[in-house]
Amino acid sequence: MQHLRVVSPEAVTAEVRDLLLAEPGATHVTVLAGVALQPVGDVVEADVTREAVDRVLDGLCGLGIDGTGGVTLETIDTTLSDAADRAEEAVPGDPQDAVIWDEVVARTGEDSRLSISFQTFLTVACLLAAIGAITNSPVTVVGAMVLGPEFGPLAAVAVGIALRRGDLVRRGAVALAVGFPLAMVVTAAATLLFDAVGLLDATSLDSLDQVDFIYQVGWFSFIVALLAGAAGMLALTSAKSASLVGVFISVTTVPAAAFASVALVEGRFAEAAGSVLQLVVNVVGIVLAAVAVLVASRRTAGARRGGLRRLSTG
Repeated sequence: MQHLRVVSPEAVTAEVRDLLLAEPGATHVTVLAGVALQPVGDVVEADVTREAVDRVLDGLCGLGIDGTGGVTLETIDTTLSDAADRAEEAVPGDPQDAVIWDEVVARTGEDSRLSISFQTFLTVACLLAAIGAITNSPVTVVGAMVLGPEFGPLAAVAVGIALRRGDLVRRGAVALAVGFPLAMVVTAAATLLFDAVGLLDATSLDSLDQVDFIYQVGWFSFIVALLAGAAGMLALTSAKSASLVGVFISVTTVPAAAFASVALVEGRFAEAAGSVLQLVVNVVGIVLAAVAVLVASRRTAGARRGGLRRLSTG
């Protein structure tokens, strides 16, 4: 269930209340008259099953609430209520599978920002992956995979393509186009430092049997990227976000970017080229699969009349 909180101008509160009372998937409807101060109005609250959230949001925005008031959604972890159980049963489908499209747009818009924290996490992840490769340590490489924040921009690109949201595509593409090269430059500088202090030499990369998957590209590289992209988007659009950790461990975007820098500095151009190709294969595979999942989800749920509302992700 989702807890819905609406700040409504007094003139339309009755319509908001009637909309929620008429929705089979809504319950625990409460009206608090005159308590909202900024903006001025009433507060209407309800608990709404995930399958009905999109329909309710459409109705609220049809009343202009997104412009004259405000709408807030929060996930409810535990509900002890026969009324809530009846609301769940009254709406077809499984709440775990329901997609709240506005939530997806807002979340991917936020996660794809090119921020200081995003760049820091990506750079640290690349440095860890580089050290893992140099020391032939798959555990360190896996740790870098988990730490890498790159799935956010990749998901934003996929959502932008599927929903024809150019702003999301641009935001995700900029984060990737700026974030990876900058992290790779820092990783290359770190490699030079390792060389200078004697922690690394050309022979250190001769035996990488535990981490050679980073630069060895094959059909399974693309297949794994497709599977990871599909699983990642399913986790993002459903109530199973914990599955994203498995997605992070499945793909080698960060290790490939990191090892490309290391191999290039050490003059191992074949491995560097293989790493770059691995990076491209993973990015393309993830985005293609994520777009396919989104398109299938929209077709299954039915196209929302009038298209999706544009949320502010700025």
